[in-house]
Amino acid sequence: MPKKYSSDAFASIHETMEALHEVGAIDKQTMREFDSTCLTSVQALTPEEIKALRLREHISQPVFARYLNVSKNLVSDWERGVKKPGGPALRLLTVIRDKGLMAIA
Repeated sequence: MPKKYSSDAFASIHETMEALHEVGAIDKQTMREFDSTCLTSVQALTPEEIKALRLREHISQPVFARYLNVSKNLVSDWERGVKKPGGPALRLLTVIRDKGLMAIA
């Protein structure tokens, strides 16, 4: 999966840092720390935003849940604010927000 950078400048700098890591000029820990500054971060979504995503795509909670590989009850909990998506689910929701449902289909 290609990396998405905060800016073109960060992409160029990151490529240089990766090359330095490959030749042993910087260690793995430094590279990990650098990664976290260059890569696009994922922002939390509100229950209203999650519901709006689903409605924008014209699908039901059970169908949305199948796309995300979670239970329909979990989607309902997200939309009611009972639980918050995290990790891979939050990343998928962000991709859907930015590129539409077909980006993960």
